[in-house]
Parts: sequence; structure tokens; C-alpha cells
Amino acid sequence: MTTGPSQAAGVRVPDTTLAVEAAELVRDTTGELVYHHSHRVYLFGALQGRRRDLSFDPELLYIGALFHDLGLDERFHASGRRFEVDSADEARRFLQARGVPEDSVRRVWTAIALHTTPGIPAFMEPEVALVTAGVEYDVLGIGYDDVPDADRAAIVALHPRPDFKRRILAAFTEGVRPKPETTFGNVKADVLQHYVPGFERGDFVRTVLDSPWPE
Repeated sequence: MTTGPSQAAGVRVPDTTLAVEAAELVRDTTGELVYHHSHRVYLFGALQGRRRDLSFDPELLYIGALFHDLGLDERFHASGRRFEVDSADEARRFLQARGVPEDSVRRVWTAIALHTTPGIPAFMEPEVALVTAGVEYDVLGIGYDDVPDADRAAIVALHPRPDFKRRILAAFTEGVRPKPETTFGNVKADVLQHYVPGFERGDFVRTVLDSPWPE
């Protein structure tokens, strides 16, 4: 895997010092599955931003995309936190260590923390909305026809996705299996229900009815 400047579908990957250091960190701490997925999230997110006529900071969108799945790594398995929060915290540490302004840090943290919470990011800052849009495009195929075939092919040629559906579901499973309680009320409960025998998903109604309140 390389981290040099690149471009696909008319979208240039940021090559500032901050962006290059972030890409190198992700390259060195994840496998090629997450590395290429994260770059596609940026590229598809940027294309969706262009289509929606949103003004966004490419560097912040890029870093949000790069870090969004870092929390799936084994070193976070015992954290007790949702993997999205672990990912967001890693991005915050990276940015604060380099003196990035707090408003920018907040945008990246929020973009990562909310990327699996549908229905909210679209109404927030462009960088927050577009990390989720890129994830939804690459993982779920939401808005698939919004991107021309030639642009989609160019992005996948630069950042391939061999057997991606099966492999990303396996990565989700391994990333959250050790902390199943963190899937309560979010989409990763679906993953464990499909792939982890004996998993019992939390029930919101049962939680309300069984709370210590007498009425």
C-alpha cells in the first residue's frame, strides 16, 4: 500500500503534511481492507458533497474517513466503548497532538462517532454528513446510481474491494464480538445476530419495563 498523492473521478486526495501523516498511520496500523475502504469513503463522500453542492474541508473529510474504522482493531477490544467512539478518540488524539483547532477536531470526532447512526449526520456540518454518506455508499450502496459508472470504476481501480461484502462484515464481527453490550440500539447488533451464535440483542422495550422504577 502507498500513501502518495492520488486522484480519481476528479477528486484529489489531500496531500498536506497532516493528511499524509494520517494516511501513513492508518496504513501502518490497519490491513488493506480498512485502508482501501477508508479511501473509498473519502472519495465517494467527496463526490456526494459535490453533487449536493456542499462546501466542505477536504482535509477534515479525509481524516474522518481514514480514522472511522480504526476502533475495530484488536487493541480496542477491551475498551468497553463503541468502536465508533474508539475511532473518534484516536482521531482526536492525532489532531490535538498536531495543534489542529478545536472546532476542526470536534467536526472530525463527531463525523466518526456518528457514522453508523443514520438520520442525524445529514443535518449536521458537511464533513459530518459526508463521512456518513461515503460509508453508506461503500458499505450499503445507498445512492449507488448517484455516481456515474466511470467514476465508480476509477475509484475502485485505485482502491479495490475484492470480496468486500463478506470481508467487511467479518471485520465488523471481530471488532465488536468482544464487547457485545456496545451494540445495544445500533446497527452492529444485526451483525452479531447473524454471525455470533448465542448472541442476544438488547430489547429497548424490555429495558424500559424492567427498569427499577415502580411505575
